[in-house]
Amino acid sequence: MPALVFAASFMDVRPGLIFWTLITFIIVAFLLRLMAWGPLLRAVEGREQKIAEAIESAKRERAEAEKLLAEQKAAMTQVRQEAAEQLQKAQESVAKFREELMAKSRADAEAMKAAAAKAIEEERQKAVLEMKALAASLALTIAERLLEERMDDAKQKQLAEWFASELGPRAKA
Repeated sequence: MPALVFAASFMDVRPGLIFWTLITFIIVAFLLRLMAWGPLLRAVEGREQKIAEAIESAKRERAEAEKLLAEQKAAMTQVRQEAAEQLQKAQESVAKFREELMAKSRADAEAMKAAAAKAIEEERQKAVLEMKALAASLALTIAERLLEERMDDAKQKQLAEWFASELGPRAKA
């Protein structure tokens, strides 16, 4: 029966046990409050504060990163724009240089053409003057010979051959 006694005693209400249980609970709660609860709350509050600071720091860093990203995008846009402007200026410079070079080449070609035409005209006039002088010289030589001799058919033929032979070397020179 002892098992029944224990079971019955467990179900019995004992005011002394209740009192000492309450006193023990109050003392343990008081000791826990003094010894453990304060440090636990301070540790939890410290951790909470660190988490809040980390969140604030992350927000600041994110804002700064977004700001830097925006600045970088703006700088890239500006660099691209400057590169496009430089490319356009270079293309314009090349086109201008090409036009200037073409104009200079045309002017040089025209000058060379004019100089060549002038030289050709001078040489032609010189040749004409030489031909006139040669013709005059030959005419004078023929006239001189005609006056010195009386001409018959054989003499005329000989004179014509001589004239042709004289004309040949002088025309080549």
